[in-house]
Amino acid sequence: MTISRKLALAALIVPTLFPGAAMAAPPVSPASDDTAWEFIAGLTSEVGQRLAGSEAEARGRAWAADKLKALGFRNVAIEPATTRAYVRGTDTARLIAPVPQKLAVTALGFSGTTPDAGVEADVVYFASFDALKAAPASSLAGKIVFLDHAMKAAQDGSGYGPYGQARREGPAVASTKGAAAIVIRSIGTDSHRNPHTGVTNFPAGVAPIPAAAMSNPDADMLVRLIGKGRALRIALTLTGRTAESLPTGNVIGELPGRNPALPPILVGCHLDSWDLGTGALDDGAGCAIVTAAALKAQNGGQTLRTIRVLLAGAEEIGAAGGAAYAKAHPERHALAMESDSGADRIWRVEMKFAPANAALGDRVAAALAPLGIVRGKGEVEGGADVGWVITAQKLAAIDLTQDMTHYFDIHHTPDDTLDKIDRAALTQNVDAWAAVLGVVANAAEDIAPVE
Repeated sequence: MTISRKLALAALIVPTLFPGAAMAAPPVSPASDDTAWEFIAGLTSEVGQRLAGSEAEARGRAWAADKLKALGFRNVAIEPATTRAYVRGTDTARLIAPVPQKLAVTALGFSGTTPDAGVEADVVYFASFDALKAAPASSLAGKIVFLDHAMKAAQDGSGYGPYGQARREGPAVASTKGAAAIVIRSIGTDSHRNPHTGVTNFPAGVAPIPAAAMSNPDADMLVRLIGKGRALRIALTLTGRTAESLPTGNVIGELPGRNPALPPILVGCHLDSWDLGTGALDDGAGCAIVTAAALKAQNGGQTLRTIRVLLAGAEEIGAAGGAAYAKAHPERHALAMESDSGADRIWRVEMKFAPANAALGDRVAAALAPLGIVRGKGEVEGGADVGWVITAQKLAAIDLTQDMTHYFDIHHTPDDTLDKIDRAALTQNVDAWAAVLGVVANAAEDIAPVE
């Protein structure tokens, strides 16, 4: 899912590798209903988990570059960058009292590290993030916090923002109040015994403490014990570590337009994934969708504008790839879009255009109407990977909103695998994206910055 665009820019940037595009139509592979599926199947099977900064993420970049070339993309390049990242170790937890039980947990990205023997302490329960924030200073000294804060499902995924505070900010708040460690209820909506990982943040001056997410069934069990007045004690071992300046990078490819003087359309996704599953939904699907849709937009002939695909790195751990792209590519873009919400059906479109481009927005809405996609009026986010360049250049942007009712059943868990993708829904995504690209990539009018 997307992370704040205000994270620090990545430090290592390389020059742009995009020469001028040729006027002749490029020999691209014709898009088919299998293009997106084959992309995800290949990425998840031939590469697998792609934790940011890891050797597997590097293999993912090489795989993706070869795939884009095979599909006929031009100017394909791997652009290196660096990232602060999390290197996973051993993650275990046990309920010691009132009854011994194994707990299903996973460390959060940037968690503090326990000794190899782990830590053991009494538990202090908080039903919500607000309750934790209200705890007196130093009241948690030497304790393990259990933060409940159960997430609820929503079609637009809007619960991820407020409920996700427990993961993103909860460990830092617990640290400032003296906690020895924290275990949160997973930020997810499933009932499987799978913990959901994800990044947490410790601001400057706040000591990282061991921080884990617990599966929802295990969290329910602890809540039942607490409801009976039972005191809890937990043993926790998290031996992962944070590492600085690990290698990451982006993969770029273009389908040149008939008029290379026009600013390109940028479509993005992220190649990295968490390491519990194989990153099929988050975000192999997004990369497959934008790649297949860019190709499908050529089925009626070469588009007027160049379509540039950005397969970004290190999104999950802080969007370093998106930051690196924005710094390496100050050349003007026309519009940016991103797919990073799974692969369920798109049901809504939201657009951010300058007033002068209102008619272009109307044409996009009209192209999507036959697919049953309605026009919304909410704020356009763009996405973590393209958000940096949107902000830097005040770009026009479009959000195609997928049905996320069940996305957070799988998000950041071992269940994020290829079999969870519905092929018909995936095809609908490609059709919707291709319809939008067919309009914006053939727009002859200037697509103005949005003030």
